[in-house]
Amino acid sequence: MKRLLAATLMLASLSAFAHDPVYNKETLKVLQEHALTNVPGKKTIMLTVDYAPGQATVPHSHTGTAVAYVLEGEITSRVNNEKAITYKAGESFYEPAGSRHFESSNASQTQPAKLLVVMVLDDKAEVLTPLPQ
Repeated sequence: MKRLLAATLMLASLSAFAHDPVYNKETLKVLQEHALTNVPGKKTIMLTVDYAPGQATVPHSHTGTAVAYVLEGEITSRVNNEKAITYKAGESFYEPAGSRHFESSNASQTQPAKLLVVMVLDDKAEVLTPLPQ
């Protein structure tokens, strides 16, 4: 009986560990980047974000506006004080400039996920800025 309880506790702790997000391993690929000639000092970027199972982007903010479209899998996103929402392939979401993006993660522990993101931001701005821990 004690062995069964110990094995159950060990499996439970391993499964809890397996579901912790893995940060800074996602793959970002810039597809296009252009200065906006009609809006001096601004640029637009189109990029993809590939997540392996269990991967997540570190909590961050954007100085620019972002629109994201789920190309593959399911992505869980939580922006500002809103509740986390899981978006499926074919769905999209919007992030206003200055938003705090507390969660952007692959909702699956077994399947990959992929986002297409279009951003408008200052021409010298980074794509994201990690939030202080």
